[in-house]
Amino acid sequence: MANVFDYLMWRGDIPLRVKPLNEVDGMVLSRLSYAPFELIGVESAVTVGQACKALLEIPQIEKKLLVKADKRLLEMLCESERFRELVLFEYVNRIDEESETQFSAVTVQVGRGKYYIAFRGTDETLIGWKEDFNMSFTTPVPAQKLAVEYFERLASRVMGTFTLGGHSKGGNLAVYAAAFCSPRLQTRISRIENFDGPGFDAKVLETGGYKKIQQRANTFIPQSSVVGLLLEHEEEYTIVKSTSQGLFQHDTYSWEIERDKYSYLETVTGTSRFLDYAMKEWLASMSAEKREKLVDVLFDALADTNAKTVKDLGENWVGNTLSILRSLHTVDDETRKLLTEAVRLFAKGAGKVLGELRHRK
Repeated sequence: MANVFDYLMWRGDIPLRVKPLNEVDGMVLSRLSYAPFELIGVESAVTVGQACKALLEIPQIEKKLLVKADKRLLEMLCESERFRELVLFEYVNRIDEESETQFSAVTVQVGRGKYYIAFRGTDETLIGWKEDFNMSFTTPVPAQKLAVEYFERLASRVMGTFTLGGHSKGGNLAVYAAAFCSPRLQTRISRIENFDGPGFDAKVLETGGYKKIQQRANTFIPQSSVVGLLLEHEEEYTIVKSTSQGLFQHDTYSWEIERDKYSYLETVTGTSRFLDYAMKEWLASMSAEKREKLVDVLFDALADTNAKTVKDLGENWVGNTLSILRSLHTVDDETRKLLTEAVRLFAKGAGKVLGELRHRK
């Protein structure tokens, strides 16, 4: 079945002035936001083609990319008439361990007075992953605040309308920035695209800002989504067919495409529904304070490995696993009790959900 690379071969020679921006284009730009533009010093406006070419000229650039397929995307964008002349600017990349912040975004001019702000999802850094987990007990996290600031600052400098988008956490940031920017700026938002990004707690969904932009928010999730169904979504979501299995469906390169849109399905898989219900049941059974303590304990154990990225963990998987287990084994009695309780509550919630799903059949 066709994927984004097939799309770029079929439609890459059609300029946006002929066929306007569509949901697949949005995913391409959201995926492009993962590129390490800091390696080429993007301090001013540059075309997508120029930026991609400069990155590809870096020796062993594939080691700097999040996934191998990103290199092929850069190569195809260099040749794509649809994308190569689009202007890329206002790239930011901030990682701060002390404040547990991972934030990155870039803006692409996609027409006269039209801009696409692409918020990057979680990168390989453990700080980025911890910030994601922090969403389970606090709002806003630093990246959400920075997303609003980025949008407000950019909009004060350029005139026109905006589409906000992102993959994974980037999709969450796109929706959050739209919901919590100024009411005047909300009128300049044409569309919001969330590609398998997590939702929010109920307090966010009840705000006036979120309700004003809800109808413009478009969420896409694969049929076995896990990340995209975390927390709560008030907006409707579109289910996309993926060629991968389980968690690997989070990779948008596996999403199937029909011409200039995704291949849709009517429902997610039973496994996805089970995990969604079980996670929500689990989180509801724990206070925010306990969630915070649990996340801190788990990431303190990861920190003891001296790994900074997910890749670092994988390079010495056996040794790092032993280090994590030793750290968890030496925690105090109160913390050990919390870990035991967390496992028990998840098992209890999973059992309850499994029983309910069986009863529905």
